[in-house]
Amino acid sequence: MEVPFIDIGAQYKTIKSEIDQAIQQVLEGGQVIGGEEVHDFEKKFAEKSQVKHCISMANGTDALWIALKALGIGKGDEVITTALSWISSASTILQAGATPVFVDIDISTGLIDTDLIEDKITNKTKAIIPVHLHGQMVDMIDIRNLCDRHKLYCIEDSAQAHFASFRDVMPSQMSDMATFSFYPTKNLGAYGDAGCIVTNDYKLEKQCRALTNYGNRGEDKQLGINSRMDSIQAAILNVKMKYVEGWIEQKRSIADRYDRLLIGVQEITTPSAKTEIGHTYYTYPVRCKNRNKLKEHLIQHGVQTTIHYSWILPLLPLFKDLNNKEEDFPVAYRYQNESLCLPIFPELAEHQQDYVVSCIKDFYN
Repeated sequence: MEVPFIDIGAQYKTIKSEIDQAIQQVLEGGQVIGGEEVHDFEKKFAEKSQVKHCISMANGTDALWIALKALGIGKGDEVITTALSWISSASTILQAGATPVFVDIDISTGLIDTDLIEDKITNKTKAIIPVHLHGQMVDMIDIRNLCDRHKLYCIEDSAQAHFASFRDVMPSQMSDMATFSFYPTKNLGAYGDAGCIVTNDYKLEKQCRALTNYGNRGEDKQLGINSRMDSIQAAILNVKMKYVEGWIEQKRSIADRYDRLLIGVQEITTPSAKTEIGHTYYTYPVRCKNRNKLKEHLIQHGVQTTIHYSWILPLLPLFKDLNNKEEDFPVAYRYQNESLCLPIFPELAEHQQDYVVSCIKDFYN
């Protein structure tokens, strides 16, 4: 049996007529940059995220860079972030001219360990970028308290946490801004690159919007970039917005079923599911013994998996000049060698899931 890690085509088939019609309307209308589709998307995403402003842009990486620049963060500044994430969470700090400072993670969640952040704060620290991974949020109450005590900015990297929550708080409700990616694999994914920033701050909204458009086409003193969401991607996201909550509920059910099916497999640790976290299961990461051999076994039996992530950020060559050491991040280093994301997407059938778990059990037996 073949079990893909994610099946974008299967999802498309369920909404094909609406997607095709939305794309056709954009092409027939002739406005493929900006326009009504983009405006509608920004309004709908802001409302669903329970914030005042949404600024659409080309991708999630641009969103992080623009957020940093909007806050005036640059040369001589330090920005604290997690040791385990996609490279954009830290590379954009360098691109802004600042220095990333990494913090180890909580082994039960894979998220930044909020208890360790304060020790990394110096007189150069200007902001914290907590990263919400796998569909679960960092404790933003702790982060907000830290930022208030030390007068720091906060940008949430929410690329994997569309409509997630922590104690009923959603991204950007306790920070200056939150950034999102709509990469095709995301719970709310386009059919290409797309991203946005959400905020409740009117001045930051204007600043971010200018930065996406060459700094108001050069009229401002600041140097901006060209980072606009295509109208076709906005139209696709507008269709998907109607279904995303249902898809998330389906993924929660699949995750819950994995939890039950994997009970008794002592070599597997299923994801932490704290009651205060509104987990949206962008991925379903397990920690497992003999991870690499298990992954190879699953490939041989037609099961696709992925590793988020096979390296920790502080040890990447890009950050070599920061002189980070493996022993400085023991939990993240352990997690990177144990974590494996199993197939999870709304259309995953029970017999496919049963097969995945059967292959895992066969490997350990």
